[in-house]
Amino acid sequence: MFDFPHFIEMLPDIWKAFQETLVMLGISLSVSLVIGLPIGILLFVTDKGLFWENWFIKNVFGFVVNLVRSIPFIILLVALFPLTDFIVGGTIGPVAASVSLSVAAIPFFARLVEGALRDIDKGVIEATIAVGATPWMIIKDVLIPEAKSSIIRGVTLTVISLVAYSAMAGVVGGGGIGDLAIRFGYYRYDDTIMISTVAILIIIVQLIQFAGEFIAKSVDKR
Repeated sequence: MFDFPHFIEMLPDIWKAFQETLVMLGISLSVSLVIGLPIGILLFVTDKGLFWENWFIKNVFGFVVNLVRSIPFIILLVALFPLTDFIVGGTIGPVAASVSLSVAAIPFFARLVEGALRDIDKGVIEATIAVGATPWMIIKDVLIPEAKSSIIRGVTLTVISLVAYSAMAGVVGGGGIGDLAIRFGYYRYDDTIMISTVAILIIIVQLIQFAGEFIAKSVDKR
């Protein structure tokens, strides 16, 4: 049962866990955008019939992306402990969990970007090539602007997936809302904490979805 006085008592722990979740989301999302966006663009422009057609690059990057995406996150989290320890000097805490979160998010977002670019009318790209635009100009002035709304929806979906992954990271001491739910809600049979953490995660996801859809519709000029 939900115990409101106990909930008030646990607010400092809940707030700390919430902040740790935001740290994980902030780091992993930033890394996935910086690396995942170029990879997604590369997967698209090196495909057959496009201006940077390259079978080798397309298949190598495609294989790596599919390989990482095929590994369940909890296994990936444990498998990357050596890399995490090398990068941040430990495997416990939100910053350490952000390494695995970033590795999982990069290929996920890259595929979403590739899918968004595939929705662009090929005639627009061909017309731009016909007037002598360079590949960089095509990417900067045609591909990204035309797919902007879909890419933002991809960012939204990536953040929501990261929320779920960050909660899972709590199983191995990653911190955040998931860690609080495991330590108190599960191990100590604390219904108040379990209900509170689930409610917080639901609210976070709903807010992200609403904000993402609002921004995507705002920038969609079609």
